[in-house]
Amino acid sequence: MNAPNRYELYVLEEGERPVEVTEDTRIPNAATIKIVKQDHTLANLLRSQLLTMPQVLFAGYKVPHPLHPYFLLKIQTDGSVTPTQILETACTKLIGTIATLEAKFKREFTYKDVEGGAQEDAYGVPVTGAPVDDRNYVDFI
Repeated sequence: MNAPNRYELYVLEEGERPVEVTEDTRIPNAATIKIVKQDHTLANLLRSQLLTMPQVLFAGYKVPHPLHPYFLLKIQTDGSVTPTQILETACTKLIGTIATLEAKFKREFTYKDVEGGAQEDAYGVPVTGAPVDDRNYVDFI
């Protein structure tokens, strides 16, 4: 089979660098950043965060081949900040956003546990323990 072993997709090999930055000589204030052992999930998060920043003129990524676990992130800035600095800022903001999301998620489950523990079915209807009459649910309207 052509697929690599699963652990090879996320475990760094001896001496392998997780991030490599190559300054672009043809485009001013641009760089190509190779991030290994990651996929579309992180690439799209970084690209989206970079595009929200006013200093970024261009941000895009590509995964050259699905069997090679890395992506190339291209960043061009307006010159007020370097591509590596803006990437660090984007990563910091993403970590903050994910921490906020985690806190909200945990808070919602804490409220659910405190509210009395009334169990609900998939439709949000409280379950009383009695047999459920399927005619009360309209799945397809």
